[in-house]
Amino acid sequence: MRRTSDSGKTDHREIRIEDFEREILVRPICIEDFDALVEMQAACFPGMQTWAKDQIESQLERFPEGQLAVEYEGRLVASASCLIVDQEDYSVWQDWKDIADNGYIRNHDPQGDTLYGIEIMVHPEFRGLKLARRLYTARRELARRFNLARSIVGGRIPNYHLHADEMSARDYVERVLEGQLFDPVLTTQTANGFVLKQLIPDYFPSDTASRGYATFLEWTNLDYVADPRRRYQRVHNVRIAAVQYLMRSVDSVDDFEAQCRFFVDAASDYKSDFVVFPELFTTQLLSTMKPDSRPQESARRLAELTPRYLEFFTSLAIQFNINIVGGSQFVLEGDQLRNCSYLFHRDGGIDQQFKIHITPAERRWWGVVPGDKVEVFDTDRGKVAIQVCYDVEFPELSRIAAAKGAQILFVPFNTNDRDGYLRIRTCAQARCIENHVYAVISGCTGNLPFVDNADVHYAQSGIFTPSDVPFARDGVAAECTPNIETLVVRDVDIEQLRRHRLRGTVQNWNDRRTDLYKVKYRAGADGEEVEI
Repeated sequence: MRRTSDSGKTDHREIRIEDFEREILVRPICIEDFDALVEMQAACFPGMQTWAKDQIESQLERFPEGQLAVEYEGRLVASASCLIVDQEDYSVWQDWKDIADNGYIRNHDPQGDTLYGIEIMVHPEFRGLKLARRLYTARRELARRFNLARSIVGGRIPNYHLHADEMSARDYVERVLEGQLFDPVLTTQTANGFVLKQLIPDYFPSDTASRGYATFLEWTNLDYVADPRRRYQRVHNVRIAAVQYLMRSVDSVDDFEAQCRFFVDAASDYKSDFVVFPELFTTQLLSTMKPDSRPQESARRLAELTPRYLEFFTSLAIQFNINIVGGSQFVLEGDQLRNCSYLFHRDGGIDQQFKIHITPAERRWWGVVPGDKVEVFDTDRGKVAIQVCYDVEFPELSRIAAAKGAQILFVPFNTNDRDGYLRIRTCAQARCIENHVYAVISGCTGNLPFVDNADVHYAQSGIFTPSDVPFARDGVAAECTPNIETLVVRDVDIEQLRRHRLRGTVQNWNDRRTDLYKVKYRAGADGEEVEI
């Protein structure tokens, strides 16, 4: 951030990323949440009876893991309650009071095979942040953790009262499933993997908005093991979206943000865990500024927008419930200009990786200063590292990242021709083979007339794997058509990497000749040397 002092000299404040972080947390409910739960329940379901304190106490006593809350900036904004039952004990699922024990869940069966959802609610002031998705994801993880065959819910259809005079409940739910009508509960549940099994009348008579109706929905746990003697292989899928971003002149920062929002929204619709933007795609914003005769000054002016960039992508990560690798952006540390990639976690946190190897063009045109540390970040879908463009061409960095546990390398890049792109792609694929990791490259296409060192672009974004029998042909999980604006989405299996490192056709990591060569690097604030 730049400002002018009384002496007329320009000084720079260091940007503190913690000033832009937000905290969103899925956690267990505790009895101290009772007042906030009742307040939220009254706001969500006006006219319906709220929980009594002894009901919440009973739920926490019998199945504390199944009572979940979402906390945003210290405030309780969503919750979900459930219990475990045995499917054989219930021939029908039409009596909420019976199955949920009128909210006391004294029938909770730790040896059961079915997770039954009692209630899920999101405070009206915080709807639109995909908080229900977080809770349904947490429930699915519970089902896997306790090896349950399914998750069952009896869902409300609160918008039915708006159409009850013109159609039956059956017609209403069919139109919701076909996408002709929107229901805030049923639409959300089916979007989160639940399948409608039955329409239940008189399920909750006091629910006048649903006219007493409820839907019986089921999610099937594909990881369920019915017979412990059956051989079982775990799957840990991570869904990744790589953006291929079209550079063209824009009239304002708002135009740039609208383009970014589109891609994040699209990736979220695919239920992606990560979306990756290209290196320095923010140079598009230079088209909104008066050209400067010195490109280094233009880069520093662009760095002044970093606070807005951080605020914007933090809000997107939370709103769309997705981890965002925000390409990279110029940032000033004192008087030093750096090329920095930020990881925006969907829980509101931010991590950063400075580009370590600076190209001759970056040094000459913009005066970029290199970083000096390889970071590996813990995320809700595994450990990841970011290697900004040129960095992936130095195999030592990936060795260090893999030694620290990285399973996915994110490579935002920005190249102006096919030769440059092929260096990125070829090296990224080599890093996959050498280290048993996945690599994701995301680049820019299009043109920015009159923007020095960012005028032409060439890209083919892609997702790469090790080259062996269990993985995709040619080591390419997915890639875009070159030089068009698009998005590529693919699942990668982290568990498969672990098995491959142990039992692959070749085992590059295990077969390194560390008796002949090692990678030595400085780690930590004290510069301690580490060998791998």
